[in-house]
Amino acid sequence: MNKITIIGVGNLGKSILSGLASSDLLNAKDITAVDKSKYNLKEVEEKLNVSTSQNIIESIKGVKWIILCVQPRQLDIVLQEIKEVLTPGQILISTVTGTSIKEINEVTPNNKVVRVMPNTGAAKKLSMTCISANEDVKEELGFVEKMFDTIGRTLIIEERLMQAATVLGASGIAFFLRFLRAMIQGGIQMGFHPHEAQIIAVQTAIGAATLVAKNGTHPEREIDKVTTPQGCTIEGLNEMEHQGLSSSVIKGVMASYEKINTIK
Repeated sequence: MNKITIIGVGNLGKSILSGLASSDLLNAKDITAVDKSKYNLKEVEEKLNVSTSQNIIESIKGVKWIILCVQPRQLDIVLQEIKEVLTPGQILISTVTGTSIKEINEVTPNNKVVRVMPNTGAAKKLSMTCISANEDVKEELGFVEKMFDTIGRTLIIEERLMQAATVLGASGIAFFLRFLRAMIQGGIQMGFHPHEAQIIAVQTAIGAATLVAKNGTHPEREIDKVTTPQGCTIEGLNEMEHQGLSSSVIKGVMASYEKINTIK
């Protein structure tokens, strides 16, 4: 019964499939991918050796875990299609932004629901996945963590923070990439060719993030190791702050958060 069906094999669905299929959690043949696109299904079947189907109803029979990896506008259509054949022991895992556990349970009242919010880093098994669930899923939550640990790192949070997690973790990818682009542009202006500037900036970003992740230190502690009195680093940092770097980032994050709370 510990089988998994993933409904929706877009970019995120493929990333989740890849992580699960290459892990020791279960056999690849115990994973079924469901999608309307024959091309998507053929791709994952050939690359990952998982089962595939275009029939949602058949694919969820005898399966414990059903991962809903569809667009928000498609979620209700899928739930309406499967609600009559769901059994109480089946657990729904939703990656859909903006739809609460309560809203899903209004359609499927007899099933436990988990909300997850991965990000596009999942494609390289570097996702930050936030997970939330009600108390009734406490026993099963450990396995959900293991599932999403296969594509990166996980953190269990309160459901009230899922919108914030979407901004910080999912939209955050775009925010960091925009800063990275600016660093590359600065490198070009200083004289590097674009590909050289990108190599330097990208590896520097990886190094900076890894220092904080591995050392468990606050970013300012790592900054202190780079700055010297009257040096060029502190000169650049102070000018960025004079131009509103930190303030702009915080305002951008909060603008995104305010927006997501108005989307329905």
